[in-house]
Amino acid sequence: MKQRTRVKLRLRAILREHRIKSPTGINAWTKAWLQWLQAIDFDETTAFLRDEYLDELTHLNAKIREVEHRLLKQTANDAVVSKLLSIEGIGPITAITMRAEIARFERFDSGKQLSRYCGVTPRNASSGQKQADAGLVKAGNDGLRVVLIQAAQRLMNFSPHWSAFALRRVAACDTPSQQKKGKPHNVIVAAVANRWLRRLYHQMQPDQLLSV
Repeated sequence: MKQRTRVKLRLRAILREHRIKSPTGINAWTKAWLQWLQAIDFDETTAFLRDEYLDELTHLNAKIREVEHRLLKQTANDAVVSKLLSIEGIGPITAITMRAEIARFERFDSGKQLSRYCGVTPRNASSGQKQADAGLVKAGNDGLRVVLIQAAQRLMNFSPHWSAFALRRVAACDTPSQQKKGKPHNVIVAAVANRWLRRLYHQMQPDQLLSV
């Protein structure tokens, strides 16, 4: 997954270097988006690099699918994994990573405690009358936090509920100038991950697992 992320960053860098913006209405890394990228008329060297990266991306996607298949086979009878996979926004890698790192959701006293354990709780940097966020808490498993942030990004792209939640976060800025500029994208994604995980806590209690 990290290798795939690096390849995607290199492809993004090519677009930035040539000041090419993605077409509106097409989500990045979908089949339509990749076809658009493949059709761009770059110079010979850039086109060669793009094609190499796209070939590598295809290869990595195939390997990831194979690993996902094996992991799903090994966890086919796991109630926690089955329940996670039934929830919007959670794919095999996210579900199995959460199962491995969180184990049992009921060992936490609240969704807030679970969110802090996963490292998606904002770190407060208030001083006197001034309040400010200072990123996310340092606690938590880095690998777990990464898959949760990726899940939150998917929710923002495909779930009407979480897309609306993200828009409300922008509207909640203190001043008109802040609203116009908007909060940083990574701050909004982290807020979605935090709120979604707190809701997930209640869905993953033992009595809810029986409904799988």
